[in-house]
Amino acid sequence: MKSLKIPMRMCLGCNEMKPKKELMRVVKSAEGLISLDFTGKKNGRGAYICKSIECFNKARKSHRIEKSFSCRIDDSVYEVMANELEKTENH
Repeated sequence: MKSLKIPMRMCLGCNEMKPKKELMRVVKSAEGLISLDFTGKKNGRGAYICKSIECFNKARKSHRIEKSFSCRIDDSVYEVMANELEKTENH
């Protein structure tokens, strides 16, 4: 029987390769809006991050999300993303 290939992605916070389903997607839409994508199906350029606030803070501090999207991200966007991540982490 043929084994299924598991798609791997790199976390922007810890730089570890992990299965795509274990990571959360950050999306930059065609309009330039950046948000978290919990479904993994939103249109736009995607980057991946672990579902932990520690990895999010590492990626934010080192500006890795900004580098992957080649744009400046406002602090208010980071705050909204951090709040959404904390809500999902608590559940």
